[in-house]
Amino acid sequence: MDLSAVKIREMSAADIDQVMIVEHSAFDVPWSRKAFENEITNNHFASYFVADLCGKIIGYCGVWVIVDEAHITNLAVLEGYRGLKVGESLLRHVMLYAVSRQAQSMSLEVRVSNKIAQSLYRKLGFRNGGIRKNYYSNNREDALVMWVKL
Repeated sequence: MDLSAVKIREMSAADIDQVMIVEHSAFDVPWSRKAFENEITNNHFASYFVADLCGKIIGYCGVWVIVDEAHITNLAVLEGYRGLKVGESLLRHVMLYAVSRQAQSMSLEVRVSNKIAQSLYRKLGFRNGGIRKNYYSNNREDALVMWVKL
């Protein structure tokens, strides 16, 4: 795939149908359509970005920026496009966006079993910050909290 054809842009309400396809391909317990609608219309701390490949949404990333801290709400790439640096491009974009909003640090939670995601986060400077016990509702898996100074 030619990554130069992928454009990262702000998510709009018109993108939600395609974002839901990505969401369902990535997560056992996907967010609802209403959750995304609320995030992009009512949550003034939230910003969401999509990876757009010629009109097809192949990934997205959400971030909350509150005062000087940013928090990644979710990051997902459509099955079939994983391993092609789409997630890395989205996360780099969101990190720069957070810096532009005066964020000093960024955090996220990741399943302790998700070594692929953890490897990406470490590549971009994230470090282990602690464990949230029984964080994931579907199987009570712990979450690893990771932080990076921006």
